[in-house]
Amino acid sequence: MQVSILQYLNYMIKNNTYADILLPLPVKGYFTYLVPETLTNKAAEGKRVVVPFGSKKLFAGLIKKLHSNPPSSQNTKKVISIIDEKPLILPLHFDFWEWVSDYYLCETGEVMNAALPAALKLSSETAIKINPNITLENFSFNIQETNLLNELQKNKQLTVNEAIKATGIKKIMPLLDNLIENKAIIAREFVHETYKPQKVKFVRLKAEYEKNEEKLESYFNYAEKRAPKQLKVLLAYLKLSGKHSVNQQQVSYNKLLEETPNAAQSVKTLAGKGVFEIYHQEHSRFSHLPKSDKEIVFNKHQQKAYEDIKSGLESKDVALLHGVTSSGKTEIYIKLIREYISSGKQVLYLLPEIALTTQIIQRLQKHFGSDVGVYHSHFNDMERAEVYNNIAKGGIRSGKEKIAYKVVLGARSAVYLPFRNLGLVIIDEEHDANYKQYNPAPRYNGRDSAIYLAKLAGAKVVLGSATPSIESFFNTDINKYHLVELNKRHGDIRMPEILVADIKKETRQKTMKSHFSSLLLNNIEQALKDEEQVILFQNRRGFSLLLQCNECEAMPHCKNCDVSLVYHKKIDRLKCHYCGYTSKVPANCQFCGSNNILMKGFGTQKVEEEIPLFFPGAKVARMDLDTTRSKNAYQKIITDFVQRKINILIGTQMISKGLDFSNVSVVGILNADNLLYFPDFRSYERSFQQLTQVSGRAGRANKRGKVIIQTYNPQHEVISKIITNDYQAMYKQQLIERKNFNYPPYYRLVLLTLVHKNPDMTNKAGDILADKLKEKFGKNVLGPEYPLISKIRNLYNKNIIVKIPKNSKYVSNKHKLKNITEEFRKLNQYRSVRIIIDVDPI
Repeated sequence: MQVSILQYLNYMIKNNTYADILLPLPVKGYFTYLVPETLTNKAAEGKRVVVPFGSKKLFAGLIKKLHSNPPSSQNTKKVISIIDEKPLILPLHFDFWEWVSDYYLCETGEVMNAALPAALKLSSETAIKINPNITLENFSFNIQETNLLNELQKNKQLTVNEAIKATGIKKIMPLLDNLIENKAIIAREFVHETYKPQKVKFVRLKAEYEKNEEKLESYFNYAEKRAPKQLKVLLAYLKLSGKHSVNQQQVSYNKLLEETPNAAQSVKTLAGKGVFEIYHQEHSRFSHLPKSDKEIVFNKHQQKAYEDIKSGLESKDVALLHGVTSSGKTEIYIKLIREYISSGKQVLYLLPEIALTTQIIQRLQKHFGSDVGVYHSHFNDMERAEVYNNIAKGGIRSGKEKIAYKVVLGARSAVYLPFRNLGLVIIDEEHDANYKQYNPAPRYNGRDSAIYLAKLAGAKVVLGSATPSIESFFNTDINKYHLVELNKRHGDIRMPEILVADIKKETRQKTMKSHFSSLLLNNIEQALKDEEQVILFQNRRGFSLLLQCNECEAMPHCKNCDVSLVYHKKIDRLKCHYCGYTSKVPANCQFCGSNNILMKGFGTQKVEEEIPLFFPGAKVARMDLDTTRSKNAYQKIITDFVQRKINILIGTQMISKGLDFSNVSVVGILNADNLLYFPDFRSYERSFQQLTQVSGRAGRANKRGKVIIQTYNPQHEVISKIITNDYQAMYKQQLIERKNFNYPPYYRLVLLTLVHKNPDMTNKAGDILADKLKEKFGKNVLGPEYPLISKIRNLYNKNIIVKIPKNSKYVSNKHKLKNITEEFRKLNQYRSVRIIIDVDPI
C-alpha cells in the first residue's frame, strides 16, 4: 500500500509526544513543546526540563501534561533536556498553584517562581568566546575591547558577569554587542544546575593499616623518631575515631585539623605515603539534635483541649485552638504531630516570624530529632534547595544515614514544599499579618493557602492563637471550623497584671523621664533587684522617628518617597525605610536656614541608648530588623536572653508573640497609641492582638508578671478589654461595625494599586478604572485615593478598594473585576500604568 508524504507527516505528528510546560514567568498559561524521541522515555509530569523561550533565553520549566495533540503553531520548539530523574512535584501541587493563581488573581508562573527555591529555578546565562573562524590581527580594537579579548584568550570562555569582573567595565553590553556585530566574538546561552549536595572531606586509615595492627604500630615507631608532627596527627586521629573503643566514628578533615592546628601538610604527607585515605561523603547542611522518647504529660486543661481537637477533626477539617498565652498550646501540637507521623503522615508547622523558629525547632528536635526540618528565607539558596529536595525525594543521604523530614517547621513560604503524604497542618499565631505576602506576586496569605492545600491533600488543620483573627473566629460561629478553648495558663499561673501609665498625667506632674513613666521605671528596678528580666516593646525601629525644624516645622524627606527620614544613630544618618535612601544629618534647616532642629519621636535604637542611663549595670540588647539581618542573629539574641546574659530586651513586634521566656516578670509597652490610632478598619483588632500578645511574655514561671502600658488615653476601650482579657467583647463589637460598613468577614476586599512615575497619569488612570469598576460594583468601590505614602521609589501610587459580598457570586464577581482590569490594560494611553491586584489585603 502506498502512503503519501502528507499521510506520513500526519502520522508522524499524531505519534509525536508534546509537553505542556509551566515557566516561572509572569505570563499566561502553559506552553506546548515537542519532546524529541530520544527524551520521550525520560519525560514525566512534574519533572523539570530545559526549553527555549523567546529569541535567545533558556529556562527550566515543569511538565504539567504529556499528550499527542500538536499545537496550532507550525514552529513548535523542542525540549532541550530533562533535568530530573524523578518528578519534583505532583499533580496535587499543580492544582494548588492554579488555585493560588486563580484566587489571588496572578499568573501560575508567578506562583511557580515563588514556590521553587532559587537554586532549582534555572535560566540561561550568556557565555562569550573568541570566534575561532577569524584572525584577530586583521582587526583594530580599542583599549577596552583589547582587554576583554585578552581575558578571553586566557580563559577561553566567560559569562557576562565574569567579563564585567575581569575587565572592571560595568556597562559592558554595548562593548559586547559591537564585538558580536564585527564577528570577533560569539555568544551562546547555557543552563547549568546550581544546586549541589554538600560534600564533606573525611580521613580514615588505609585498609592495610586499619586491619594490620603490626603495620600501624611500625609506622607509629617510625613517626615517633623521625616525624613528630605526623605522630601528633595519628594520635589525634585515633582519639577522634575511637578506633580501639566500641563506638567508632568517622573523622572529618576539618575536625582533625582543629585537634592538630597547622597540620595540613602532615595529613597530606600521611595520605601520600598511603597511611591515610582522604574521601568525600554527602552530608546534610543542617545539624540535628538526637531524638528523645520523653512522653508529654498534660494537665487536665490541656488533656481536655487535646481530646476536643481530635474529636472535632473527625467531623470538620479545621479546628481553632483559642488558648491564652502560656497555656501549653505547643505541647498539644507536639502530641498531635507524634500521632500523625507515627501513622506515616507528614506535618507542616507554620509560624509567622522566622524569629519564632529558633525556640520551637529546639523543642521539636528534642522529640523528633532528624525527622524535623526548617524552611525559611534566612537560609541560603543551597540550604533551601536541600530541604525542598528532602521533601520531594523522600529523604537525602547524610553520611551513612538517610534523613527524611516528616515534620517541617517554616514561615509562610513552606506552604509550597512538595509534600508527598501531608496529614496535618498546624498554623500557630494564625492571626498574624506576617502570613500575608505583599511583594512580589503572588500576594497570598500563608494561613488561607495552607488550609486549601490541606483540603487538596486530605489533611487536617489546627489553627492556634491567644487572639484569633476575627475571620477565623467567625468561621467557628458559622460552624465551619471547630472551636477549642484553653483558658488556663500552664501550672495555673495567673494572667499578668495589666497596669496603665497615663503619659499625659505623668508629663504634667513631671514624673516622666524621657520616654519612661515612673510606674515603668519602678517596676523595672524591682525586677532587676529580683534578678528577673524585662522586655520593652516599641514598634518603631531607628533612633528618632523624625527631625523637625523648630522655627518653620519643616522635616527632611526622602527624595524618592513621600515619607520623612528616620534618624539611625549607629550610622549617624537619616534613612528611608521604604527605598533605603540615606542622607547626612543637616546642621541647618534646608528651608529657613535655622539651626534649631529637634528630634521627635523615638525608636528602638533610642530606647537602647537611654535605658542604661537609668540602669547602668543592666545588660541591654535590641531585637529588630536592623539587628537581625544576618543569618544567625535571631538565634544568638534569643539564646542569650534565655541564658540570662541579657537583662533587658528591647524590640519591635518580633518579640511580641510566641516566644517563651520563663524569667520575664515585667513587660513595658512604651507607646500603645501608635497602634490604637492607625487609620485602618483592623486597627482595634490589631491593637488588641499585639498588646495582648506582648503582655503574654510576662509571668510564665511561678510568679505573676506585670505589664505596663504607656498611653495618652488610659480609658480607651481597647485597653479596657486588654486589662480584662475580654476577647469576646472586642470580637462582638467589631462584628457589628464590620457588618454595618461591609468589611470582612461579611465582605472580601480587593485592593488595586495603580503605579506610574507621572502623578497626572496615575490620577487619570485611577479615575477611568474606578468609573469602570463602579459600573459593575457601584457603591462597593472606594477611591481612587492616595495611600498614606503616595510616592515610593519615585513612583506615584493610587488605591482603589472593591468590596465583594461573600456569597455564591463571589468567584464570578472577582473574575469580572479581573476582566475589567485586563480590558483597561489594553487601552493604549494607559499601558504604561502598572496595576497591582491584592486580594484580601491586610
